[in-house]
Order: sequence, then C-alpha cells, then structure tokens
Amino acid sequence: MKEREQNIGIVTKPIGKAGLNPLLHFIGIICSFSSFTYIITGGEGISVLRRKNYQNVHLLEIPYKYRSNICVRTINHVLMQLRISLKLVKLKRMVDVWIFFLDSHALLLPVLIAKLLQKKIIFAVAASLTKSAEANKTIFNKALIYSEAINFKLSDRIVLYSSNLIKEWNLEKYKDKILIAHEHFLDFNKFEIKKKLSERNNLVGYIGRLSEEKGVLNFVRAIPEILKERNDMEFLIGGDGQLRGEIEKYISGKNLNDKVKLAGWIPHENLPDCLNELKLVVLPSFTEGLPNVMLEAMACGTPVLATPVGGVPDVIKDGETGFIMEDNSPECIARNVIRALNHPNLEGIAENARALVERKFTFEKAVERWREILSRL
Repeated sequence: MKEREQNIGIVTKPIGKAGLNPLLHFIGIICSFSSFTYIITGGEGISVLRRKNYQNVHLLEIPYKYRSNICVRTINHVLMQLRISLKLVKLKRMVDVWIFFLDSHALLLPVLIAKLLQKKIIFAVAASLTKSAEANKTIFNKALIYSEAINFKLSDRIVLYSSNLIKEWNLEKYKDKILIAHEHFLDFNKFEIKKKLSERNNLVGYIGRLSEEKGVLNFVRAIPEILKERNDMEFLIGGDGQLRGEIEKYISGKNLNDKVKLAGWIPHENLPDCLNELKLVVLPSFTEGLPNVMLEAMACGTPVLATPVGGVPDVIKDGETGFIMEDNSPECIARNVIRALNHPNLEGIAENARALVERKFTFEKAVERWREILSRL
C-alpha cells in the first residue's frame, strides 16, 4: 500500500487542557500525509477540535467524566474502552493504522479489538504509566501498568521521544520495535524573545501539572533555601493539579505569599508573554518524555534548569543550552538555581538554546520523521 493511500486513526483518552496542544500538533503532522484521518477522543478539547478547519479529518467523540471515587472511576474507564472499541469496529474498513497517542497505551480492550481486526498498531508514548504510578500507588494504577505491558507486546511499533527512555522506562525487551520521534514543533513567530534577560526581574518559574511525578513540591520546598542566598528573588508557579492545596498550605505556612505567585492554569496563547517575564524555568521532574514548556522557554530566550530525565539531556547540555541538576531534592534545586542565575554567560546560553530549537523543532522535521515511521510498518 502506498503511503499516500493510508488512512490513519488516532486514539486518545479524553484529554484535558494540557493534552490539547500536543494533540493539535500531532493531528497536523499526520494530516499532512494521510489520505483520511480519524480521531477518537473526548474531554475538554473536543470543542476546540471541532472548530479547526482540518481537511479530510473525521472526529468521533467519546463522552467521559473524571471521578475520584475508585469504583466509579473504574466503571467509567471500562465504559470508555467499550465505546472506543465500538468505534474501532465501525471504522474497520476505513482505517489502516491505529496510533494510540498520549496516555492511551493502557487501553487494553481497544488494542485487542484493533489486533483482532488485523490493523497495525503504534503507541506514541509520552509518559511511562509505570513511572508515574510509582508516585501515586493505587489499585487502579496497578491495573494500568499491567495493561501497558500487555499492549506493548501486542504493538507493531512503540514510538518514544528519546532513546534514553528505553532504559529509563525499562523497555529493553521491546527494543526491536522501538523508534524515536516526536510531535513537537514551535511557532517561532509566537514563541520569540520579546524581552532580554537583562531587562527581566529576578523571577524564577515552574510551569506544568501540579502532580507528584513533576517534582513541583520539591521546587516549592527549595524556595526558602534559595531566599537565604538571594532574597531578591521571586517565584511563579503556573499550572493546576491535585497538589495545589498542599502547595498553598506550604507557602502560607512559610510566610512566602509575598514571594510566590500561584498563577493557576496559563492559557497557551498567554504562555509566550509569561515566559518572557521569567529569568529561569525549573523542571524538577522525576520522569519526563520531552516537555513542551522546556522547548517553548528556550524559544523565548529563557534558560531552563531540569533533571536529566527522558529526552531532556538530548536538548539541554549543561552550561551550553541550559542547566542540568543531579537530582530533584530541594537542596539540589536550590543550589542549582543559584548556580544558573550567577552564570557569567546566561545571555549566551539563552541564545544557544533558541538557535537549537529553531534548528531541530520545526513542523517539517516532525513530518519527515513520522512519514518515515509509517513507511516502515
């Protein structure tokens, strides 16, 4: 079958705000060479997807509401898989390849159905469920881990952001079916340097999900240590998640309200302006794929300090295109924030970072790589 004749399907779990931009990017990539693209998804982004003027794209919505109660959540998860599976059967004559995107690689029933329908299956894996579950151990998450392992065995290809993740996520047994690619590309007319570092206030930021695996609590706990050395600093925490209440309590308990701003969710269209106010972005994650905000910060001329996880070391070279810290303990974060801010060539590092993302993270390069992956099925 010729590449241009392939009809490609994309499956995601219902997505929240954080998943919308990666999905929009991925749809744009796949649509550039798929004859028809079928998207099965749901959640907050469905209305945005409907307003997009995609050519030859068919959108199929999966209703789903998140519930914290474990029994209700389990039932809803099973019903969601049944609904997705029915869509797969309905589209059996229309789709040649199914790509399970974002966190959908634990959807066991739809994968089994796709396999029975003799369809090619690709997992585009942005995060390890096993690693994420280590920070939040529940019966529900344990079931997802088993589903993830079964699905990896059933897959035709597993696509990761970096070869570093093969060992980091314990995927060595699947190395023969693993390929490296990403959906990341930037609009450099939006993500640009609007304000030089020398013109910015001493504002250090974290932008991301407020959850255990992101290490955000360790960043918050590092703030008092940073202020002991640099009392001229202020901090911004952008994002939302289950740890917000705990973070608010810590900030109030340490009398940091005048030093720390909790910005909540930052709309993507406001992110370039926000990043141009920061002098340093800190990403203290326990586990990562390839964080969008890292690339967006670099495009805005904002240095990034991050842990060496996932695809981060492929992009950040310490002292050249950013800063790497040994671990994400509060002490290590504090020490490295001060090291980064005191670096004599911070402007040069910011320029190097901008040049790197301009070279490597374009729409054309992302399309070229995904076209190659689909041609090798």
